[in-house]
Amino acid sequence: MNHKKWIGSVFIAMLTLTVTVLNVLANGKPVKKVVIGYVGGYNGIFDVSMIDANKLTHINYAFVDIKNGEAWLHNEATDTVNFRMLNSLKKINPSLKILISIGGWAWSENFSDAVLTEAARKKFAASAVDIMEKYNLDGVDIDWEYPAIPGEEGNVYRPEDTRNFTLMFKALREALDEAGKKDGQHYLLTAAVGASTRNVETTEMDQVATYMDYINLMTYDYKTGGSKIAGHHANLYGSTDNPDESSADRSVKAYIAAGVPPSKIVLGLAFYGRAWKMPSGKNLGLNETPESAAWGGGYTKIKDTLMKTGGYKYYWDKKAQAPYLFNENDKIFITMDDEKSVKIKCKYVKKNGLAGVMFWEYSSDPKGYLLTTVHNNL
Repeated sequence: MNHKKWIGSVFIAMLTLTVTVLNVLANGKPVKKVVIGYVGGYNGIFDVSMIDANKLTHINYAFVDIKNGEAWLHNEATDTVNFRMLNSLKKINPSLKILISIGGWAWSENFSDAVLTEAARKKFAASAVDIMEKYNLDGVDIDWEYPAIPGEEGNVYRPEDTRNFTLMFKALREALDEAGKKDGQHYLLTAAVGASTRNVETTEMDQVATYMDYINLMTYDYKTGGSKIAGHHANLYGSTDNPDESSADRSVKAYIAAGVPPSKIVLGLAFYGRAWKMPSGKNLGLNETPESAAWGGGYTKIKDTLMKTGGYKYYWDKKAQAPYLFNENDKIFITMDDEKSVKIKCKYVKKNGLAGVMFWEYSSDPKGYLLTTVHNNL
């Protein structure tokens, strides 16, 4: 064969292979979607026997607190037991990754002070990595609720949080990479972020994303217990004609527009319900003004108890692609994710090239109805 033609043929073959590989990667086919489950250790010892490790790629342990500018185990006696038991799940799934999640709704009040200066950020990052390494974990997740805007009453927040939020992740990434060089592995850095447009406006997500492995959108609690309207709290799309209505799709698009690559976005699922006491049966409670908040409970309870013997009737909102329940006698409206909505969300994740899904929180669905749906559809 002519030498030049041979080189040309090889080049074309390599180019074709490269384009094929890139196209396959772009379509997300060889990239395993992540399934991140938040496990709550704040109540003490967690029963890890309920965890189906083979249906998860990551576990985020909630939560680690902040004290004197450092990551701090608020419940060290039980946290350390939980870490050991969670690590034992790697015997079942060796590729499982376990991260500490710092903050949460109740323990975010000290973030602003902890990352106020460069020295403070380095101190905070070092303390987080120390906990991770001490207990043989795989990364750090940040759940700051919220930088530059109020979260729980009494939380410290300031305008400087917007920039310091970015610089905090820079410090964490540097500390994790330094530890990774020593240990010969890549340590993960992720974050749970608020899904509202205001959360996007008060952060520099295009810059934050450069330091992150995954960004977990908390695409739930759109209507919280204190809401003036009883509407969907985990809807994929809007249920009304209002273009400003909160929805998972709107949140995803807002973060992509802010510069976050879809391949780093993880869609949040609600493994629990929100509920309201309604004054009447008007519109079955959907998008009406409630009398007061009630507790919806975890999905296993909703499915096995409320939907079977609790007097609740199931409804599907086609426009929002979301379910809800209404009890005509008690006038209680409940919104949640279920198997149907989760299946649709898994399809959405694949169609839009997102990284995968995460959910709050494992013990809310101990029978694994929703996790099994994720496993079968993602």
